[in-house]
Amino acid sequence: MILRLLFVLLSALNIAVAAWVWLGQPYAVDASPASDAGVATLRLLSELPPVAAAPASATSAPADPATSSGLRCLALGPFATPQGMRNARQLLAAQAMRTRARQELVARGSSWWVYLPATANRAQALESARQLASRHISDYFVVSSGDRPNSVSLGVFKDPANANRRRDEVVAAGFPAHLEERVERTPEYWLDMVIAAGTRVDWGAVPTRAIRAHSIGCF
Repeated sequence: MILRLLFVLLSALNIAVAAWVWLGQPYAVDASPASDAGVATLRLLSELPPVAAAPASATSAPADPATSSGLRCLALGPFATPQGMRNARQLLAAQAMRTRARQELVARGSSWWVYLPATANRAQALESARQLASRHISDYFVVSSGDRPNSVSLGVFKDPANANRRRDEVVAAGFPAHLEERVERTPEYWLDMVIAAGTRVDWGAVPTRAIRAHSIGCF
């Protein structure tokens, strides 16, 4: 009985020693790299060094529209006639690198018109004319075309004082005369020039005194 108990105790002691030896050994350390050769190691954004700000690129100042690559562009005018502009172009051709001619329409108030408003038809307009004659008002005619047909024209005046006097005369005779400024669009002619910057142009070659020069965008 004692021998059996001693055998059991020795067996239990051997099992305990074997377990301690087995479980007490440290794990082997794997010395191989975490990634394959040639593969970059992943890093967190927080681990990356701060990126330096890229230097601001230099920006050029906007160029003068009248000056481009050492050139200067001018408009010369206005000339009253195309021939005057052509004469200036020939006189200044040797001083310019290139030129171009252009025409502009300019609105100008040129006269004042006194009239009776248009009626519904020509017969009524003719009747208005007869009534004017009966009141000893002359110098009129019935308009038959244009933008005011069947109106009665009482005169076109360069001087606004004369136009007002005519209107007052007709109104005093009992007619609804109107006064209107007539604006005409007249052409002006310009010569555009491209010259080298710093070039002094001899404007004396152009005989017209009314012309002037100003800078424009190069063409």
